Amino acid sequence: MKFRILIGLCALALRASAATSTAWEVSGFSDFLKGRLSGLSLSPDGVLEPGPALRFQATLGQPALWSLAPAPNGAMYAATGHTGKVFSISSRGEASVVWTSEQPEVFAIASDAKGVLYAGSSPNGGLYRIEAGQAREIWHSPAKYIWAIQPAPDGSLYVATGEQGRIYRVRPGGESEVYYDTGQTNITALTLASDGRLYAGSDPNGLIYDIAGPGRGAILYDSNLPEIRALALDSRGNLYAAAMGGAVATRSTAEASQPSATTTPAVANSPTVITVTAAKDNGAPADNDQSGARSAADQSRATASSASASTAGANTAVVEVSGVEKSAIYRIRPDRTIETLRSSKDDNVYDLLVVGDAVLFSTDDHCRIYRMIGRRTTLLAEPGDGEATRLFQSGPLLYAALSNPARLVALGEAGAQPGAYESQVHDVTSVARWGHLQWHGTGAGVLFRTRTGNAARPDQTWSEWSAPLADPSGSLIASPPARFIQWRAEWPAGSNAQVDAVEAPYLPRNAPPVIHSITVASVTGSNAAKTGANAASSANAYSITVTDTGEAPAASSGATATQTVSRLQATQTQISWQADDPDGDKLVYSVYFRAEDEHDWQLIRSRMFENTLLLDPDVFADGRYFFRVVASDAPSNAAQYAQDAEFVSTPVLIDNTPPVVTAGEPRRSGSAVDIDIDANDKTSPLRLCEYSLDAGLWQPIEAADGITDSPHERFHLHLDGLRPGEHLLAFRVYDSANNAGLAKVILR
Repeated sequence: MKFRILIGLCALALRASAATSTAWEVSGFSDFLKGRLSGLSLSPDGVLEPGPALRFQATLGQPALWSLAPAPNGAMYAATGHTGKVFSISSRGEASVVWTSEQPEVFAIASDAKGVLYAGSSPNGGLYRIEAGQAREIWHSPAKYIWAIQPAPDGSLYVATGEQGRIYRVRPGGESEVYYDTGQTNITALTLASDGRLYAGSDPNGLIYDIAGPGRGAILYDSNLPEIRALALDSRGNLYAAAMGGAVATRSTAEASQPSATTTPAVANSPTVITVTAAKDNGAPADNDQSGARSAADQSRATASSASASTAGANTAVVEVSGVEKSAIYRIRPDRTIETLRSSKDDNVYDLLVVGDAVLFSTDDHCRIYRMIGRRTTLLAEPGDGEATRLFQSGPLLYAALSNPARLVALGEAGAQPGAYESQVHDVTSVARWGHLQWHGTGAGVLFRTRTGNAARPDQTWSEWSAPLADPSGSLIASPPARFIQWRAEWPAGSNAQVDAVEAPYLPRNAPPVIHSITVASVTGSNAAKTGANAASSANAYSITVTDTGEAPAASSGATATQTVSRLQATQTQISWQADDPDGDKLVYSVYFRAEDEHDWQLIRSRMFENTLLLDPDVFADGRYFFRVVASDAPSNAAQYAQDAEFVSTPVLIDNTPPVVTAGEPRRSGSAVDIDIDANDKTSPLRLCEYSLDAGLWQPIEAADGITDSPHERFHLHLDGLRPGEHLLAFRVYDSANNAGLAKVILR
């Protein structure tokens, strides 16, 4: 335990820094469940240990394997789709075809106490008795589908059908009767108690029936999932049920759930329902999003079941819904109390099997087979890809029917063969160097290998699996630096070693910051510093006064002091930039400048954490400048790993001096006036000239050469219809930096 705590604290403390050693730790049931097992089991406490050994795997050359039944000579029968074949598989895994149906699907087979095999074909098929390689139809089904066959002690067979939702009892001579009509679309599961009571599961309303005799039944439970896939009884009379389909089908219309008029109505017994939300404690997988398309085997059965329900119910919609409950396992006690032992949004449960005090169940997630004792769940085996559709125990062997493609696997005693665990691929998010792999557990002999690459999924660009790593306290990972890493643990045959935590330390390569842009602009702000005399001198610097006589105006001699209009707004130079860091590191900035005709950079400000800098424009003389910003991730990294980046702006024109505007001597002719205006700017081109007569609206004047676009321009103003008397004529000229030069003339 001390080992795990140290790992957790180390990772928590160091992940905040990008170029600092950190670790990827795998521990606990949910972590290990993200990898792949072969010949191993995963305990509820998150311990990897040797699991059931694969005795054989018989490949049947079919897409789906639907049902299993024992043969008298120790072999197994297997019913497949979609070519309707029934196989016999010997104890050595040798498969041979026993019967080929005229229909494409054989969903149900069963063998009676004498070893006689019965098979139900679909669609629109019948019930066949198969002996000595010969098949004989003993009953032709009036229903479209035969989903399950349950032998009875008296030699009769209970047959669950679909698109009529009825249970038929077929006697040894072939006589049949409707044993119970549920009014549901499909009866999907059957099991028989020792006292003769028959339990049945339905689709599409997920009802579980307790049937005491012909036409006499009661609803034990109304599940919130549409299909009861499997039923099983233990020696204490507890009934276990697997429900599924919550992510792929809506509930049927009310019409489909109503029993037919000729059947004794089912009576709900209002059971006490106990919901146990112990998914993580009992080892159920975490709620990862696996809402993608269903497999071919699941699609085939769902199409036959849910689509047929649509035909019967007229309005049942089949949809794919993510993030909802997909399957559940219930336990119904003899006193009718109900517990939800497991609920999952990640997988569908296909079958249940009671073995002693344990309940085994199979899923469509990598053919995983689990063992549940009480509320603790062990991942017992993961025999391959696809779905594990049926389970059967015969002596020491556990048989599992797998689909996509159809295979029968036999699992024996634990540890008899080598085992292996392959971790999920871990994304470090940047290229990293690797440290010493460490693992914790008991026993010896487990070897580890690693491989790395820069593609999210291992491919030919990844490195090969490394040489074995044998020291659990720390074996240096020899795989090349990369963004992704994966490890593999290998158990030799006969080993009893256990592994409960694995740590892969790494040092991510620190990525440099990125500066995207620099913007230099003039902004207007408060100029509280420039008031009073300073403001007056500043205001006067922008105007030249000329009279029509060419003489300076007389000074004011009044007793009242001249009023000064203060310029309370001033322009500042704002330098701003956009920057970020791929690792999310904190950045510090330095800002430099140089004039266009200079070579050396001059530091303006260092150790800035903001990305905006305001400067008084007076610190720069008029001219063209370059600005450089340097960003460093030093606040988040050790000195030897810190990175920086820089960005240089395009040339920036700084012009704080307004144009010099000179008005020539006015020339009056009656009511007309002509006047020439000269404007000069040392830094930037002129952009606009305007005049105002007697404080009226400003009116533009274009340059004498037709375009106002040069640092020096002459303008000519001609006014007609000027009334007699004194007039004030003002001129305003702007340069490209938006500085304004002013001049005025008093016309008398």
